[in-house]
Amino acid sequence: MTPTPAPTPSRRTVLGGAALAALAVTATAAPAATAATSPSSTAKPLTGEASWPTEYPLPDGWLPEGIAIGSKPYAYQGSRADGGILRTDLRTGESTVLYAGGTGQVSVGLKLDHDGLLYVAGSTGVARVVDSRTGALVTTHQLASAVGHFINDVTLLGDRAWFTDSRDAVLYGVPRGRTDGEIRALALTGDWVQLPDVNNANGIVGTPDGRGLIVVKSTPGELYNVNLRTGHATRITLVGASDVVNGDGLYRIGRTLYVVQNRLNLISVWSLDRTATTATLTRTITDPRFDVPTTAARYGDRLYLVNARFTSPQLPETTFTAVAVPI
Repeated sequence: MTPTPAPTPSRRTVLGGAALAALAVTATAAPAATAATSPSSTAKPLTGEASWPTEYPLPDGWLPEGIAIGSKPYAYQGSRADGGILRTDLRTGESTVLYAGGTGQVSVGLKLDHDGLLYVAGSTGVARVVDSRTGALVTTHQLASAVGHFINDVTLLGDRAWFTDSRDAVLYGVPRGRTDGEIRALALTGDWVQLPDVNNANGIVGTPDGRGLIVVKSTPGELYNVNLRTGHATRITLVGASDVVNGDGLYRIGRTLYVVQNRLNLISVWSLDRTATTATLTRTITDPRFDVPTTAARYGDRLYLVNARFTSPQLPETTFTAVAVPI
């Protein structure tokens, strides 16, 4: 995720649902089922999730980075332009603005809790909590000063929402729910070496046993297992590839870890060992519709990703999309 927000662009009405797009996955990934029919075909029309769009538009100039999905078929996408949050019906691809944001606000990483609260990484030292049902701002947490910090991504584990700071070797634990509580600052130690003037900690997920956190270090492309009690970070040994350079969003299912490598336009898929200290590359997922995807969220047998398009002009008229790939 980028460390500085772009100027606030104007937004126009969100476009309607998009048609199905063909998926392209590397040979090591399972091929997508085709829905094409011909006059001589006896194939039945797709029903259920298989008929949902696999690509849908976001507003021009939205500047997306984060995406969150809960138990219902709705995706929430944040804006780097003004901190707005878009709510999309995955069944149709139709979107509405849930939270309007405001001047100087940024919304990057997001996670949706079971109680309907959205935890939002706000870049400039802040984290926000937004009600996903009403769009109301519940609270704003000032985690660090606005200068020299980049609150980038978030995950939910135990009684806290844990946020990364790409410009400081600290994780922040915010109490979950609507009650106030002490924010915990967890300094990263052990194998962690903070590099100057680059994005360090980025995507974050809980370990399979729920006792720690897995953090990706975008530069130079490393994974770490962080002890929740002490902050000691153990570098995860990678087997099958030397690094996860440009690692951005993380998503985990059991011991399978998905690493979105944004500028490489791919998702690397890793199998974690029992202690989550070794990760073995099992396959990669690519798609011709990827245009610098940043983060991923799951619904059913799909991962949904937003295209941040960092290599394209970040202008009010720049178009953006979200795409889905099978897992």
